[in-house]
Amino acid sequence: MTSLAALAYALLLMALVILYNIIKQFWCKSGKGRSKPLSLPPGPAPWPVVGCAPDMLWNKPTGRWILRLMEEMDTDIACFRIGNTHVIPVTDPKIAQEFLKKHDATFASRPVSMAAQAFSGGYMTAVISPFGEQWKKMRRVLTSEIICPARHKWLHDKRAEEADNLVKHVFHQCKSLGQVNLRHTTRHYCGNMIRKLVFNKRYFGKGREDGGPTIDEEQQVDALFNALNYLYAFCVSDYFPFLVGLDLDGHEKVVKDCTRTFRRLHEPIINERIKQWRDDSSSQSNGKEPQDLLDVLIMLKDSQGKPLLNPHEIKAQATEIMMAAVDNPSNAVEWAMAEMINRPELLNKAKEEINRVVGQERLVQESDIPHLNYIKACAREAFRLHPIAPFNVPHVALSDAIMAGYRIPKGSHILMSRMGLGRNPKVWDEPLKFEPERHITNDAEEVVLSEPDLRFISFSMGRRGCIAAQLGTTMTVMLLARLIQGFNWSPLANVSSINLNESKNDLSLAEPLVAQAKPCLANHLYRK
Repeated sequence: MTSLAALAYALLLMALVILYNIIKQFWCKSGKGRSKPLSLPPGPAPWPVVGCAPDMLWNKPTGRWILRLMEEMDTDIACFRIGNTHVIPVTDPKIAQEFLKKHDATFASRPVSMAAQAFSGGYMTAVISPFGEQWKKMRRVLTSEIICPARHKWLHDKRAEEADNLVKHVFHQCKSLGQVNLRHTTRHYCGNMIRKLVFNKRYFGKGREDGGPTIDEEQQVDALFNALNYLYAFCVSDYFPFLVGLDLDGHEKVVKDCTRTFRRLHEPIINERIKQWRDDSSSQSNGKEPQDLLDVLIMLKDSQGKPLLNPHEIKAQATEIMMAAVDNPSNAVEWAMAEMINRPELLNKAKEEINRVVGQERLVQESDIPHLNYIKACAREAFRLHPIAPFNVPHVALSDAIMAGYRIPKGSHILMSRMGLGRNPKVWDEPLKFEPERHITNDAEEVVLSEPDLRFISFSMGRRGCIAAQLGTTMTVMLLARLIQGFNWSPLANVSSINLNESKNDLSLAEPLVAQAKPCLANHLYRK
């Protein structure tokens, strides 16, 4: 009896082993079983529940803290868990191309956030709204009707008018003050430009003879920059939504103040224009043509001939267009001028190119841009070395993915590090040196401001990439070229050189750039 029991036990054990091996082989062949799952990208050990939130709040600004830890870990991709969200920063161009070029469909959404919801009117717009039907609708509107080559050509005269106003305004500052605040000048050039394109006006009210801003324009531009600074700014309630309303880090107050400014200045114009186009039939019957981008947004029709966009969508999209246009060109040009004033040989080389291509009898025009390679190289170098923000607008993973050999969970926030890409020593020689010549590899090849290999970010790419690269290029090059062509620049009399330190809170110059400027062209060119 005992021997029979032992035999039965042995047979049962053998059968279980055989069954286990069969199941294991089937499991492995089907791909459902792996001895070791793929790991997340490297990163700091998170606290239970809250993740890295305490470290994020303690180490401000967050962008510099993230980049510093990545350098210490010697990694080009990392993972910071904040609450339940995996934040994945990237500093390597090849990995960045995997996300934004090869697999951009997987990362085609945006995070839900307090500021994004406020500035997009509840996710009614094209740039900062999450993936979905509303985003698709507004994206089609922008690509087919607003930011397209035909529309760019249509708006040429408005851009030319603002380029002339820039020269006139700087000329007046030279005559009255002998010095120019270039942060103020570059930001208001961009504000004037996009206001002219959207609303067909430089001023909300009466305006000034010298072309400078009034208090309303200053408040609008300040609100635009504040809005951009607080958009995707690691607000604690974005990772712990139950904290919305408590405003623990002060972000909500700033966002509400910006929104109030936009409503006060934008909505009267938009409401009146909607009334003119939709309530006043004489506008249609008299064959009135659209004058600006706001008119275009209002006049769009659906397949049934009804208005394509409701007033709420129009207001939100108009504000988003303005937000998207002001920061990159003004920041790049302020930094480029600071670097070049400290190195007069760079300014001289840029001015020599303009004199060769354009001469001194007329001002630089948009048609000259293809031939101003050194000016564009200076702008590219400013985008590379001095980006406007630590990261680009975040992408959100729509599904689980494997990137660079790591597991990227669904819902992860993907951040392309503008600082990390542009200053990566594995990519750039002497990455902290301002060297425009590095962007000119062939005298016969035209220099462009976009960077398709993502060695730095001027205009992003993919399904959520920047669709206004042509406008951004035009604004940046015209701003920089007109400043260099029209004036001789030097530090203030009591200053030996420009301080190139970055602000502690962001990536702008620690102090606004103020420099001496002297007109160097015939007087009539400044009074157009």
